[in-house]
Amino acid sequence: MNQDLLSLDGDTIAAVATPPGRGGIGIVRISGPAAAAIGRCLCHLKLRPRYAHYCAFYSPQEAEALDSGIALFFPGPHSFTGEDIVELQAHGGPVILDMLLQACCLAGARTARAGEFSERAFLNGKIDLAQAEAIADLINSTTAAAARSANRSLQGVFSREIDKLVAAVTELRVYVEAAIDFPEEEIDFIAAGQVLEQLQDIVEQHDRVIASATQGSLLREGMKLVIAGKPNAGKSSLLNTLSGQETAIVTPIAGTTRDVLREQIQIDGMPLHIVDTAGLREDAVEIEQEGIRRAWQELESADHVLVVSDGQLELNPDASPILEQLGKRLPEGTPVTLVSNKCDLSGVAPQLEQRGDSTLIYLSAKTGAGIELLREHLKQAMGYHSIEGSQFSARRRHLEALREARQYLLQGRAQLIESGAGELLAEDLRMSQNSLSAITGTFSSDDLLGEIFSSFCIGK
Repeated sequence: MNQDLLSLDGDTIAAVATPPGRGGIGIVRISGPAAAAIGRCLCHLKLRPRYAHYCAFYSPQEAEALDSGIALFFPGPHSFTGEDIVELQAHGGPVILDMLLQACCLAGARTARAGEFSERAFLNGKIDLAQAEAIADLINSTTAAAARSANRSLQGVFSREIDKLVAAVTELRVYVEAAIDFPEEEIDFIAAGQVLEQLQDIVEQHDRVIASATQGSLLREGMKLVIAGKPNAGKSSLLNTLSGQETAIVTPIAGTTRDVLREQIQIDGMPLHIVDTAGLREDAVEIEQEGIRRAWQELESADHVLVVSDGQLELNPDASPILEQLGKRLPEGTPVTLVSNKCDLSGVAPQLEQRGDSTLIYLSAKTGAGIELLREHLKQAMGYHSIEGSQFSARRRHLEALREARQYLLQGRAQLIESGAGELLAEDLRMSQNSLSAITGTFSSDDLLGEIFSSFCIGK
């Protein structure tokens, strides 16, 4: 691994750990082998471990104190980064904090890179990569549900799930490789069916973790809900009703919406990104065609799709030709909910029906009848009921790694069934293990670590 990335060059780093702006208290954090010496230089006293010292802060170049406040010393390895850490709690003015940071640099520190404190904590084994990312997710949480979810990941809930998967894959890999390396033992693992049985168990474990991680990702990033349908079906009215404001222009003229409209709302603390699109139809004029092209772009990246129909005109919403187009163009597994709008005019009572794998909701975007049914349905789609359980936060890279690991397992199983290729199965198990280990950072590249930690705050 890159030596500079490991932060093992002996540097001591410093940064302002509180947000920019004015406040009652501001914190300057110092970490590294010279942290204690720098604290002694700036405070003019030897700092006792885990003791709050009220003292003045000085610059190495000035006799007059810069400020006064509380100094704390946390010796390594029992600190956040695993190194010696000094925290100076001063008054929260940006000028004062900048002067203190300059004093730290004059005393031998350098300014920290974005995320370098968390990076050192990871590299020194204090936290794993998923926990490090959870720190940033906790800081950036926009809802209480997302904050609780991120905190569970920070406490290691997600990492323990990954560790269980890695252990299961490793155990199976050891068995398969033993059978390959010691054929004289006559371990007929194919005929016994033990490997296939274990593989199936591991795949099912993957599916459960992927389901939880998907919900965690939605809580962190919000679900992208794209509204589609024919012109004048009431898509813009539905956007306005869900958002509680007149975001979209609504007229009786078909094709009023010709561009993509976005609104972000919360449903019981859960973030939802709503996208209203141009009406989908074949005989569109040129300007509408561009809107339709953009609509398909949004639909192809949606987490969930609402297909809105006019309940007066379309008596059988699940027979809409739009559904056939969506089936061809949407990524596999994208959930679609059918909405039959204008139930106040069609005479159908507001209700929710389950039709096979699809959900159909009768409502009126104009009067609000049935809107609560839709809200409850969307809450369930975002995993509302699992929040109080073992829900954890996850990122899209985690989902990609989990799906990649699962794909290697399925590929290895196919090789084993079709050709009895134990060697190929062993290699697929190794690749699956690596994909899982990339989540916690046991197996990761310098580029990945640099990309992750560069997105953190300065001072964290």
